[in-house]
Amino acid sequence: MDRRSSLKNILLGSVAGGLAVHGCTTREAAEAADQLTPQIGFEYGRLPEELETLKELHSETFLNPHELETIQVLCELILPPNEEFGGPLEAGVPEFIEFMAKDYPAFQPTLRGGLMWLDHKSNTAFGAEFKSASEEQQKVLMDEIAYYDPIVPMDEHPLEIQFFNLMRNLTVSGYYTSKVGIADLGYKGNSPNIWDGVPQEVLDKHGLAYEPEWLEKCVDQSRRGVIALWDDEGNLLT
Repeated sequence: MDRRSSLKNILLGSVAGGLAVHGCTTREAAEAADQLTPQIGFEYGRLPEELETLKELHSETFLNPHELETIQVLCELILPPNEEFGGPLEAGVPEFIEFMAKDYPAFQPTLRGGLMWLDHKSNTAFGAEFKSASEEQQKVLMDEIAYYDPIVPMDEHPLEIQFFNLMRNLTVSGYYTSKVGIADLGYKGNSPNIWDGVPQEVLDKHGLAYEPEWLEKCVDQSRRGVIALWDDEGNLLT
């Protein structure tokens, strides 16, 4: 089983528990959300207070262009893309990491320090920045920091190991909570099926039958997309 398949299997259980929370907004807030949310891949409404926070975060920049390019390379090494669904770049994972670093500033020292460590080690060992080194050289450096003793608390590990653990978690979380990643998982959610009513043999067994009027209105699959309308006295109109 390859790395992608292993990660997918780990995530399937947690993803099935629920993926989206829908909020209510005013019309003005909803319009503002339409402008803000495409930048981070969200497609649902935001409360006014959330929109103010998002506006503030989007006005800031944490990762410089070089750091962002290095993260792009690292994300695709951690979770290689596939031809059918794409990979971390198509899912906007680097932008997700930038957003998370601003939303949770405690990530910032670990991310920036880890990126500096990568470039220093790569320059020392191979005479090139990490993003410019060959894939084989990049993996040599990653092998130094990809494994850790799970018994030791993470905050007691060296910075570079904390960095890679954080990058791995953010990459996987960012990918598998994106539209691309959910398609890769094959997650469908609740899907309606077609119900043609109680089978005739069951109705006969219990001496029951549908009223023709209700049968036509409620079990006609050609009308399953019609929204029900009722009058003021509770009579079904459609």
